[in-house]
Amino acid sequence: MPRPTVLRDRVSVVTGGAGGIGFATAHRLLEQGCSVAVWDLNTAAVEKAAARLRELHPEAARVLGCTCDVTRTSDIQAAHAETEARLGPVDILINNAGFVRGGKFLDGSIEDWNTTVTVNLNGVIAVTHALLPGMESRRFGRVVNISSASGTLGVSGLAVYAASKWAVWGLTESLRHEARDLRNATAVADRRGLAAAAAGQLATTDIRFSSVHPGYIKTGMFEGARIRGLGGLIVPLVKSHDVIARAVVQDALMKGKPVVMRPRSVRLAVLLRGILPAAVFDQVVRLLGTNSSMQDFRGSS
Repeated sequence: MPRPTVLRDRVSVVTGGAGGIGFATAHRLLEQGCSVAVWDLNTAAVEKAAARLRELHPEAARVLGCTCDVTRTSDIQAAHAETEARLGPVDILINNAGFVRGGKFLDGSIEDWNTTVTVNLNGVIAVTHALLPGMESRRFGRVVNISSASGTLGVSGLAVYAASKWAVWGLTESLRHEARDLRNATAVADRRGLAAAAAGQLATTDIRFSSVHPGYIKTGMFEGARIRGLGGLIVPLVKSHDVIARAVVQDALMKGKPVVMRPRSVRLAVLLRGILPAAVFDQVVRLLGTNSSMQDFRGSS
């Protein structure tokens, strides 16, 4: 386990930061002494969120609001430039922007499904691709990608959303291995005096990636969705967005955990998939009520 990360004086970006998990995470980052740039699609919501964060933390580090559509390269570049000009180089990225449309696969439009993948996956790729080079040049960075409990098993009525969140988990894991390779290669180079000789000291590369997998949250994007019966007792609703924000800041960032699931019982999906035959696993999932969990869904992106 890596040494705990101190967040004070770090510069962070939270995409989708104007509400829900993003806003709660920005609030907790400010509590830890970070400067925070809130990136979100809606200009009015961004301005309102930034103003509210300043009210909550009048003595805290700086808060910046940036209008940014994570599916547009030009928006990402502009928000990145403004963030670094106003707050400084970005140390921490929380990829939280998301989009959801519930419903059976053939009942939804291809436009909705394309938007789901573009925001939930391509947006994560694009923002990370823009900010990661600066982290590598400074040899420090933390990237937390918000996946989902539905990134651990298929859910009826959430096919494309689940697919996008599975992909986010795979992306995060792959980037974590790349970061480890870079860290090892840099350490070898430094020991040979190839990278830090001029400074007269060794300089380590410390870039880490984590994924966070929330279950259904009582309010917000997934309002109305819930697992009933025995499944609901095993994997209860998450009470608030702050439960996930706390997991992001304390577990993923400060403790450096590579995979964080809330509630913790979400991990049962991974365990059972590994030990049960596929047909039996599918039957268990259905018996627990997972595949009827979207029937009262009334949330939105």
